[in-house]
Amino acid sequence: MSAGRVPGHGLERGRRVEIVIDGRPAEAYEGESVAAAVMADRSLALRRTEQGDPRGYFCGMGVCFDCVMVVDGVPQTRTCVTWVRDGMTVEHQRGAGSVAAAADTPRAH
Repeated sequence: MSAGRVPGHGLERGRRVEIVIDGRPAEAYEGESVAAAVMADRSLALRRTEQGDPRGYFCGMGVCFDCVMVVDGVPQTRTCVTWVRDGMTVEHQRGAGSVAAAADTPRAH
């Protein structure tokens, strides 16, 4: 399975906004979770453990903390229950709050 948005299917999206993921602009839509926007941008790993193991979307309701990222400078933000907004900054997280290097985060093709 690959990341990305599925076109069509009668889905009505919210207003297009721009967020910044690991220092580069990315497309997102109002009403979308940060996790959905990051995965649609082709990054299935949302954070890495202290040991470097990738973690991604798991429970989807803010219970498991596998989707935490640094959002607007705040580490440990549960991205599955945080909605995108124009201009928001999102960074992959390593461990309990350090920012992971973008090159350290694999991207789906």
